[in-house]
Amino acid sequence: MDFAFDARTEELRARLLSFMEEWVHPAEAVAEEQRTALANPWATPPVVEELKAEARRQGLWNLFLPDPAYGAGLTNLQYAPLAEISGRSPHLGPTALNCAAPDTGNMEVLAQFGSAGQRERWLRPLLDGRIRSAFAMTEPEIASSDATNIETRIERDGDSYVITGRKWYISGAMHPDCAIFIVMGKTAPDAADPRRQQSMILVPRDTPGVEIRRAMKVFGFEDHAHGGHAEIILDRVRVPADHLIGEENGGFAIAQARLGPGRIHHCMRLIGMAERAIELMCRRAVSRTAFGRPLAEQGVVRNWIADARVTVEQLRLLVLKTAWLMDTVGNRGAHTEIQAIKIATPRAVEGILDRAVQVHGAAGVSQDLPLGELWAAARTLRLADGPDEVHQRSLARRELHAHT
Repeated sequence: MDFAFDARTEELRARLLSFMEEWVHPAEAVAEEQRTALANPWATPPVVEELKAEARRQGLWNLFLPDPAYGAGLTNLQYAPLAEISGRSPHLGPTALNCAAPDTGNMEVLAQFGSAGQRERWLRPLLDGRIRSAFAMTEPEIASSDATNIETRIERDGDSYVITGRKWYISGAMHPDCAIFIVMGKTAPDAADPRRQQSMILVPRDTPGVEIRRAMKVFGFEDHAHGGHAEIILDRVRVPADHLIGEENGGFAIAQARLGPGRIHHCMRLIGMAERAIELMCRRAVSRTAFGRPLAEQGVVRNWIADARVTVEQLRLLVLKTAWLMDTVGNRGAHTEIQAIKIATPRAVEGILDRAVQVHGAAGVSQDLPLGELWAAARTLRLADGPDEVHQRSLARRELHAHT
C-alpha cells in the first residue's frame, strides 16, 4: 500500500501550511480584537476579508469542490490533508479558503441538484465569497436526527410554494451576509414512503414572513466566528415554484447526498484540531514546572501525549480510507466508513482536547488559548450531522445483517 500523497496534494499542502503559518494563525487574536469593535458582532472582521483575498491570490480557494467547473477539482483523498491543515484554526482557516460549513454543503447541493438559474443566482456569489448561506433542517419540537419527523410544511399554491415552520440551530443565519436559506420541509406528509415526503427549497433571507427570532448559544457562548446559530420562524413564507431544488418529494435523497461529504469534512478538520491540541500540550509540558519537575517528566502527562499521538494516527488512516472509498466506490459504497469516522473522530478528539485543557490548567479554559472553543466545537460535532447513537444504530444494523 502507498500512503504517500500525490504531487499536486504535496504542492498544495506546502502552500497551505505556509499560508496558515504566515497569515491565519497571526490573525486569530486580531480577528477577536476587531470583532469586539464591530457594530454588528456577527459581521466579518476586516482581517478575515484580507485572509480571503490572499487565499484567492495564492490559489487556495474552493478546494473542497471536486467538480473543476466550480472548485479545485480535487478528490476527497486529495482534499483530506488540506482540510486537516485548515482545521488547526477552525474559526478562520476554512472561512479564509471559502471552505467553511454550511456554505460548503449548500454549494455542493446547488452544484449537483440546482437548476441553471439557481446556480447563476446563488451558487456563483457563494463561490466568489460575496454572500453566505444557511441550511435549515433542524427543528426544536421533533427529533431531527430522524429527518422523517420534520414538521415544516412546503405547500404548492399556484406558481408558488408557501412554507410554514420553525427551525433552530441554523448555522450561519445570524451573519449579515447570509442571503439564502436551503429549507427542508414536507411537501407530501401523507406519502406511504417516509423518505418521499420531504423537499428542499431556496428561501431568500429577506422574504416576507422570515423571522430571525434569536441567536442560539452553544455551551453558553455565542458562536460569532461561524455566523451564529439562529432560531428561525417561517410564517407562510411565499417563494416562486422555481425555487424548489430538484424534484418535489426528493429532499431526503438530497439531504443524504449533502451530509456524506459534510461528515468527512468535519472529521478531516477535527484531526487538525487534535494536532493543534497536541502541539500546545507539548509546548506547555516542556515549559511548565509543577511539584519540582517539568510537566513533561510527569508520567500522566507523558501518557496523555502518547495516547493522543496514537489516536490521531488511527483516526487519520480511517479518514483517508473513507475518502479513498468515496472516490472509488461512491458515498453509498463508503457508507459504513463514513458512519465509523463520524462516531470515532469527534469523540476521540474531544478527549484529546480535554487532556490539553487539563495540562494548561486555568489557561486552558481562558480566551487566551483556543482550547476551550475547540473542545466545544468537537463536543458539538457529536450532535451535528447526526448524533453518535444514530450512526451507531445504523452501523450495528449493517454488521448484524450478515448474521441474521
